[in-house]
Amino acid sequence: AGGPGRPLMADRRPERLEALRRKLAVSGLDALLVSSLPNIRYLTGFSGSSALLLVSAGGALLISDFRYKTQAAQEVGDLARVAINGGSAWELLFTLLPKLPRVTAVGFESHILTARDAERLADPSRPWRFLATTDIVEGLRAVKAPAALLESALRRGGSEGYPFPTMVASGPRSALPHARTSERVVAPGDVLLLDFGAIVDGYCSDVTRTFVVGAAPTARQAEIHALVRAAQRSALDGARAGLTGRQIDALAREVIAAAGHGEAFGHSLGHGVGLEVHEAPRLAKSVEDAMPAAVVVTVEPGVYLEGWGGVRIEDEVVLRDGGAELLTEFPRELVRLG
Repeated sequence: AGGPGRPLMADRRPERLEALRRKLAVSGLDALLVSSLPNIRYLTGFSGSSALLLVSAGGALLISDFRYKTQAAQEVGDLARVAINGGSAWELLFTLLPKLPRVTAVGFESHILTARDAERLADPSRPWRFLATTDIVEGLRAVKAPAALLESALRRGGSEGYPFPTMVASGPRSALPHARTSERVVAPGDVLLLDFGAIVDGYCSDVTRTFVVGAAPTARQAEIHALVRAAQRSALDGARAGLTGRQIDALAREVIAAAGHGEAFGHSLGHGVGLEVHEAPRLAKSVEDAMPAAVVVTVEPGVYLEGWGGVRIEDEVVLRDGGAELLTEFPRELVRLG
């Protein structure tokens, strides 16, 4: 979706809504109440910070507040009816629900809803059946639009913000997979690990590179970096739609284990990236689900040696039936900085 008043990269919202309606029909639901803001943006293009969306076979209803009166009209267009309230969005929802024909069984996002809002739905005096659902929209979001659109958008526009705090870890602290920036001063010869991302039109990126600062890499640094790079290359060469998350994870994990560092690769190989920087699906030892075509995932093997440091190389790919299409253009060599 685009920002306020901006066109979408590609207007796939109608087909997304239709896909959702098909899932609702199969689930025996008349409508789905969407309270996740990333899911609302995915389905309608609305990028505000406050909204509810009700999707039924007969249409879609977006409820927001007066701050977004103009923005909602611009971003949503005629895709959904927009209702602006002066008070609680929930009060307006219950005012409008009786006007929607043939809506009695309504799903809600149980993994998103607060306990307070869940209590509103549990009121026995209401004539609707509210049924808990999980990850209905997230399942649709896992399959991305053609990769050229995402690549083009990333090159064309500037980042709207940061999907996560940039990670900068040097020396022994680079052995912490999710290290926070500290007061440690980077020293010559340090390994320097940078994990960073951008947001363009709501969609996130996630990239990691490992460098050496102020000196030529030592033999050990070169060895560990070459191992991680070989593990990533194995996964990039072998990954494709149809393989399970476990199988793709193993493509990299087995390379690292064969070199005697299996215990030093403790996290999963990758995760989905989209409107959220971590979303479905996952590439992990525990995932037996086959990967559908057109999912965008990270491939990020790492080796982390306590007291010495760590190396991670992370890129994003689109899984196709015939292989993995690389989205990241940044060099993967062990680069000396300074």
